[in-house]
Amino acid sequence: MTVYAVNPHTLKTQVDAALGDLIKSSVVALDELTVVVDAANYFQAAKVLRDDTACAFEQMVDLCGVDYSTYKNQAWTGPRFCVVLHLLSVSLNQRVRLKAFVPDDLAPVMPSICELWSSANWFEREAFDLYGIVFEGHDDLRRILTDYGFIGHPFRKDFPMLGHVEMRYDAEQKRVVYQPVTIEPREITPRIIREENYGGPATQQ
Repeated sequence: MTVYAVNPHTLKTQVDAALGDLIKSSVVALDELTVVVDAANYFQAAKVLRDDTACAFEQMVDLCGVDYSTYKNQAWTGPRFCVVLHLLSVSLNQRVRLKAFVPDDLAPVMPSICELWSSANWFEREAFDLYGIVFEGHDDLRRILTDYGFIGHPFRKDFPMLGHVEMRYDAEQKRVVYQPVTIEPREITPRIIREENYGGPATQQ
């Protein structure tokens, strides 16, 4: 039997009813429902979305961090880091985006949701590695994409594009060594060629 996707506004009504006072904001845009909750309610809201029969989001398909510090190239007011979940209900054919802003910019900590969805394990490690968000309760919160000795979190907006160190193989020492970055930063401006009447009769001969 085919299960048709729920209208996003109908889904909003169901999710709003399930989460109640846990919701900070709930918005439908581009046919997608985005729900924002406080960090203190993050774990509880995720559990409700999984267990409530009208929601039944049994799969967590994505978790990521976001750095809003230069959002839309403007000064940002409010918490800098955000954790974003994308949840899927296979049984009801519906999706929701759950967001929670991390309260402390200097020491960003959020509860782990591995207890709710085991698939969150590597996603939380990635958000820790790239953004420095610590997921409290995670059993094995190690870097997953960068090197073991890597310093910093490369997806933060203030992390330099070239990084701080580079690695190379040293033939004399017969091992990989780390050293300060030797590449000089430079800004590459694309060359723009402007042609009069481009696409007009003169160019179509």
